[in-house]
Amino acid sequence: MINITLPDGAVKQYPEGSTALDIAKSISEGLARKVLAADINGEVWDATRPIHTDATLRLLTWADTEGKSTFWHSSAHLLAEAVESLYPGVKFWVGPPVENGFYYDMDLGDNKITEEDLAKLEKKMNELAKQNNLFTRQEISKKDAVDYFNKKGDEYKLDLLENLQDGQITFYSQGQFTDLCRGPHIPNTGFIKAIKLTSVAGAYWKGSEKNKMLTRVYGVTFPAQKELDEYLAMLEEARKRDHRKLGRELSIFTMDDDVGPGLPLWLPNGTIIIEELEKLAKETEEEAGYKRVVTPHIAKESMYLTSGHLPYYQDSMYPPMELDGTKYYLKSMNCPHHHKIFAAEPRSYKDLPLRLAEYGTCYRYEQSGELFGLMRVRCLHMNDAHIYCTKEQFYEEFLAVNQMYLKYFKIFGIDKFVMRLSLHSPEKLGQKYVDEPELWKETEDMVREVLVKTGTPFVEVQDEAAFYGPKIDVQIWSAIGREFTLATNQVDFAQGRRFKLEFATQDNKSDTPLIIHRAPLGTHERFIGFLLENYAGKFPLWLAPVQVKVLPISDKFLDYAKDVAKKLKKADIRAEVDDRQEKIGKKIRDTELLKVPYMLIVGEKEMEEGTVAVRRQGKGDLGTKTVEAFLAETSEEKSERRAE
Repeated sequence: MINITLPDGAVKQYPEGSTALDIAKSISEGLARKVLAADINGEVWDATRPIHTDATLRLLTWADTEGKSTFWHSSAHLLAEAVESLYPGVKFWVGPPVENGFYYDMDLGDNKITEEDLAKLEKKMNELAKQNNLFTRQEISKKDAVDYFNKKGDEYKLDLLENLQDGQITFYSQGQFTDLCRGPHIPNTGFIKAIKLTSVAGAYWKGSEKNKMLTRVYGVTFPAQKELDEYLAMLEEARKRDHRKLGRELSIFTMDDDVGPGLPLWLPNGTIIIEELEKLAKETEEEAGYKRVVTPHIAKESMYLTSGHLPYYQDSMYPPMELDGTKYYLKSMNCPHHHKIFAAEPRSYKDLPLRLAEYGTCYRYEQSGELFGLMRVRCLHMNDAHIYCTKEQFYEEFLAVNQMYLKYFKIFGIDKFVMRLSLHSPEKLGQKYVDEPELWKETEDMVREVLVKTGTPFVEVQDEAAFYGPKIDVQIWSAIGREFTLATNQVDFAQGRRFKLEFATQDNKSDTPLIIHRAPLGTHERFIGFLLENYAGKFPLWLAPVQVKVLPISDKFLDYAKDVAKKLKKADIRAEVDDRQEKIGKKIRDTELLKVPYMLIVGEKEMEEGTVAVRRQGKGDLGTKTVEAFLAETSEEKSERRAE
């Protein structure tokens, strides 16, 4: 018998070799029908895999992130089975689950899959799913695995096998399909009730432009048709709110092949939004006692070796430039530069906390297949700051950063958020993480204490910390329920030592400061992408590139319209006049499409009375007001940065 510890702490005995599914059935047949996988001692397993030792067990269903991930990974295998049955000879690379669904990269040889072929593939997947084929796991030797894929002629799987050792190789099979895979998978294909293949794209093998272009098929599946219908409705709304589409329509940003992928060009409208965000950040940070700094875009290799970033992040940094025998790298993070500023002058405990802030430009070489509009770019402008403090000051400083996040959430109308506390893995100390076990425990406890005492919603995640300390990833949700990682808030106990940062204590000894890395508005790129979706392009007045459009009914009232616009501009309201020779109805419709917050319609009556007829985006006619009254109201709305 083996002892199984359940989430409520209860310990029950089961025969050795029992599976999570067996245990679920012993609790409830209804529960067993929902189990997709199991967390065994912190590792996700197949629900049908035998358990041979004492273990902690958590049953995973569709309600769990790990359950969904397993479901979608299995769906990728179902897609591969369908493709192989319709396109014999296809070769497969990888098919992982992603945030919403899955994809599989494949080499179709002389064949081709287009958008028109997706319905045919969906039909085949549905046929295969209804066969209720079991997902079976097989441990296999490296020699047998190599022989299998040599016989199949699949060089992509052979490439994956090169980095695997005997004892860590498994095959998974369902129906007529077998794949190299570490799993886990759902019990059988019958769990997959609703299928939608969403798109076809090209993807370079291993993400490198030097390699062959493979075909990537994206899809999403659900355990019920109703959930798929709801998802597709959300997807349609998301298409309308796609930041790339709105960015073009509203002249926010553009991408150009001659500039390069992942390097957005900010148009005048987008630049206005950037400047408003910077203004908000600078006001907030000045009030909180931050000092602004400016640092260069490049630095010598030696600085990144000192910081430890180069060994950890070299793959995501641009290749070095060599000048006079010295290598220089484009800046991919601001922190080492800020540490050098701290070290530039003698520091005392009286100088702490020292808060250095910069909207720094950084460059990261994201793989081509990972680039996505403003969300994954190669040039990013970060609302960065570093706080140098004593251990005694840490709680208040970390708390203040948290409160800054909450202030921003209120301004932007962000109602749903959670702090994702990323911790280290003890077994990876000295490899992935700085080898300081006591400091890891101490700083993780300190961060947790702030979150618990302030009642901030948070979840803990193992093995996702920064290499130099625990971090918080701020997860927010847009108006249509899509999740975004807004920013990070990191504790750093290693960089101070690496850079020999010191301050004189009250008793005239030398000590090293703790460092808090924080970026509450993230980057311009990602945050504006989020705002475009969240607001559907209908920015609140203070952020809108054009805040007011003055629409003369005819050319006879053009001079009056220009006078009104002049008064608005003088009061720092961004106003334009629509001087086109078009009917007023078309001017109104076009202005609505441009999502300008206010329209002021002027004709003979308005000109004679010194008034304007006011229309509000999304609310329609607000009646006639004097220019002065309208100006007073909009100036107040703008200065208060109201969310609508």
